[in-house]
Amino acid sequence: MKISDFSNKKVLVMGLGIHGGGLGVANFFLRTGAKVTVTDLKNESQLSSALKKLVGKPELILGQHRKEDFQSADLVVRNPAVPAKSEFLKIARKAEVPVEMESSLFFLLSQTKNIVGVTGTKGKTTTTLLISHLLKKAKFDVVFGGNLRLSMLELLPKIKRNSWVVLELSSWQLEGLTPHHLSPHIAVLTNIYKDHLNRYPAFADYVEAKKLIFEFQGSKDFFITNKNQTLTRKLADQAKSQVKFFSAADLSEEIIRSCRLLGNHNLENVACALTVAGIFGIEKNLLVEGLTSFKPLADRLEDLGQIGGVRFINDTCATAPEAAMAALSTIFAPVILICGGTDKSLDYTQMVRVINKKAKGVVLLEGSATDKIAKNLQKTKVLGRFDNFQTAILAAKNTAKAGDVVLLSPGCASFGMFENEFDRGEKFKRIVKSLKLKN
Repeated sequence: MKISDFSNKKVLVMGLGIHGGGLGVANFFLRTGAKVTVTDLKNESQLSSALKKLVGKPELILGQHRKEDFQSADLVVRNPAVPAKSEFLKIARKAEVPVEMESSLFFLLSQTKNIVGVTGTKGKTTTTLLISHLLKKAKFDVVFGGNLRLSMLELLPKIKRNSWVVLELSSWQLEGLTPHHLSPHIAVLTNIYKDHLNRYPAFADYVEAKKLIFEFQGSKDFFITNKNQTLTRKLADQAKSQVKFFSAADLSEEIIRSCRLLGNHNLENVACALTVAGIFGIEKNLLVEGLTSFKPLADRLEDLGQIGGVRFINDTCATAPEAAMAALSTIFAPVILICGGTDKSLDYTQMVRVINKKAKGVVLLEGSATDKIAKNLQKTKVLGRFDNFQTAILAAKNTAKAGDVVLLSPGCASFGMFENEFDRGEKFKRIVKSLKLKN
């Protein structure tokens, strides 16, 4: 398969979305000279931010999907958010129209097969970027992307035959590799916790999706996973590739001192990245330099500074209970926690226990998961339940005293009050900035 194969072909992009992936796919095919149609159940107003960034003029079918578009296309590319069992995808397959995802197209079109794939419930983004940073320090030609609000297909022009590509891969993107029996040369599984159970029938199905990271590897490939989880150790027994385990407990004091990232969970991410770096034989002095120069990421325990002695921390990417618990365990000052949001059919019992133990006060954001959280919270801790974000943040600020931390770590998905978790984080930063100006 070559990029030139798509010139003048009818390509149907199913799901433009607002995360950037669908937009990148549409722009990629527009640049190849394909006849692109974009179909999305969202309307023009909902997709306005993405529509403004299109590089050409595809046919737009918004607010609906049409049967005939799926029957007449030469290729359908589905957004990861589109269920594989969609009736419209069945229509395409019945008409013998190939259905791909950006992940499968990237693996098929990439000039290099030197691919490091990173998946897991927590730590994917940090680990992906840290591996890339360490490889660059060692002068490897590195390109990174994947589930990072950027289409993998947009990376293709940057890639040479000797390049190394480091990709963050969600469980949904991994599903796109299955029909072609594809797995990355170096597969990384950071951890597995219960998540996305609104999309998968059971936790076992979610685990099966994560297994795809190493499912089609061979004996010359590598699988790196967590030594501290019983589940990941059991999965390693099924790998046909060379298995390497990581653990924060194995890190030296020098490495720990070099790390600028907060929290024990980030030490696990560091241990994971260093295990990958070990495959490349990168010298220790370069690893120390890399860790020292690696900057903390936005939206993940991001320190926004202080207002009247109260520190504000943005951890909007904590979209599962375990992530919020990790954030709470990282902060030793009294915490006013802002949490709640949309349910992914998860259990919040343990998260509530940690909140009751660690948080000084709790501000709840409206959403389908919030009932589960509120039910067992200590009533004295609840400062209110809000469907207005600014009002919620003000409630936290007005309760906090000098030396306290206001922590946005929702433990839930963002849909409802926000477009996505990044929109939630941007709004939090904007409101905190405005409060600083007024202070």
